[in-house]
Amino acid sequence: MRGFGFVRRLRRGGIQTVAVAAVLSVGLLAGCDDGGGAAPAPKGSAAGKAAPRKAPVWNTAPKSLAAVGDSITRGFDACTVLSDCPEASWATGTDPAVRSLAVRLLGKDAAGKRSWNFASTGARMADLPEQMERAAAESPELVTVLVGANDACRASVSAMTPVEEFRTDFEESLRTLRAERPKAQVYVASVPDLKRLWSQGRGSEMSRQVWKLGICPAMLAEPEAVDAKSAERRDTVHERVVAYNEALAEVCAKDRRCRYDDDAVFDYRFGTGQLSPWDFFHPSRDGQSRLAELAFRAVTAEQRDERG
Repeated sequence: MRGFGFVRRLRRGGIQTVAVAAVLSVGLLAGCDDGGGAAPAPKGSAAGKAAPRKAPVWNTAPKSLAAVGDSITRGFDACTVLSDCPEASWATGTDPAVRSLAVRLLGKDAAGKRSWNFASTGARMADLPEQMERAAAESPELVTVLVGANDACRASVSAMTPVEEFRTDFEESLRTLRAERPKAQVYVASVPDLKRLWSQGRGSEMSRQVWKLGICPAMLAEPEAVDAKSAERRDTVHERVVAYNEALAEVCAKDRRCRYDDDAVFDYRFGTGQLSPWDFFHPSRDGQSRLAELAFRAVTAEQRDERG
């Protein structure tokens, strides 16, 4: 960002219908033995065998990972000012202080060999289909998505990406992946709460100076202004981010191998310790680590509402 569910199968034995002429006068007893329980199925009968358990749709231990998105996934401003730091990426980084999702899932030795970072600083949702195509070429078992902040972080409110255009580009991105990798899993992180990031950083003179270089002007322009017009501008950006997250959730819900984070990133209360010491807007190493933890929880959760 420059500018930044399972159904248990019942093991059913066959129900043996017992029809005895001596009891016909008092009624037909079906499926009961002398003790009142279900009568056992004949040994070796098909009815006595448990149905085979269906493999889960979601694999909680993928063996490879590709990341797409914007400057957050590139680790922008995590190590040095106005520079990418992919080694600190929450998704694929190798920095031991971060313990990226790739390290947590694959181990530190394998993370550098079986994870790929195709995110790009400044990327918007319109850039995602091309990133997905590059990711699909590596045959990853999991693809992580974190993008959308730059769609809101435009020069003005009127320049923000319309919600339906945002939705359409995300749908195209998933179709692009599915055309090549129909069984790849997708973890989708919500767009962060940009208004909260503004509130955390506006008191820093350094951050205000860096923000003037063009970081998220729709939200961060005139950061100290509290007049009605400035408040309305920030509220409009905030509402657009909420709408983007709703679109992400709705599109992801239609794909049986897609998991949305249920607004976990949006709801996370980034403090100054989790934000870059240079711009108080992008995640610091600690912030990147928190993003990795949120992603790991979502990816490794056993019970979700995926359709089998």
